[in-house]
Amino acid sequence: MPEYEKHLYMIVFPINALVASQLDPTKFGEHYTTGSAKHFSGKVIFAEIDINYRNDYFDIDYYLEQTVPHEEDGSPKKTKFICSYNVLEHVELSAIKKLFLCTRNGKVLPIEPAEYKAINEPGLIRIYQEITPLETLVASTKDQREFGKFITTETKSKGAPKIFFTQIDFNIDHFLETNKNREIFNIDLPGVNPYRFFDCIKELQDKPEKLTKTIGLGSLLREISYKFLRHGFWFAAGDELKFFPMPSEAELENKFFYWWKFVR
Repeated sequence: MPEYEKHLYMIVFPINALVASQLDPTKFGEHYTTGSAKHFSGKVIFAEIDINYRNDYFDIDYYLEQTVPHEEDGSPKKTKFICSYNVLEHVELSAIKKLFLCTRNGKVLPIEPAEYKAINEPGLIRIYQEITPLETLVASTKDQREFGKFITTETKSKGAPKIFFTQIDFNIDHFLETNKNREIFNIDLPGVNPYRFFDCIKELQDKPEKLTKTIGLGSLLREISYKFLRHGFWFAAGDELKFFPMPSEAELENKFFYWWKFVR
């Protein structure tokens, strides 16, 4: 019977689950998007978790013991689900090793964590897409560090103990200018009500004491391309922030063209 290395993966989009597998990240992404009769039709984001990570909430050792090659042909065990509920809440950010972005046709982009060094303009309105465990689209004058801390420690009504989120690259000034004096608004964000978006932005501009506004429920990631994400992805838990930067377009074209050419 062949030996295969075992992996722990945390899927963060379109679901949140902890999975054991004998597939490497590239094969795992291919299997989850295109290689199974029950695969998800669309983009997938997952992280590799330190194989030595343990938390009493998960029966990791029990399921890893069952992650063995198939007796019939010796092929690797592709997926063994460990948990499908409250997963991110019970994973320490330090255990997250790499992030992987999968295209609809199974191409996988690996992203290494990096220190987030950006000096952010105060009061600038940003559009955040919460990915897991929440899926809210939010406008906020908080920068990424402040937003992550706010959602995980300063609000119970709209927060969670940990959050995974990204920023939408959207030109708010252009939106306001092009819709000025128009009766029918238009917005280049699928499924977003342009009038609701306008009202949220104006309230943040007119009321400095207001720091966040919910634009809508549900995730834009199902519809928009990875191209329209700004900076990258953040995991947050209070003051702890783990950042995975999107490679530059030049880097994508030179080093990851196999992935970049399939991004829609």
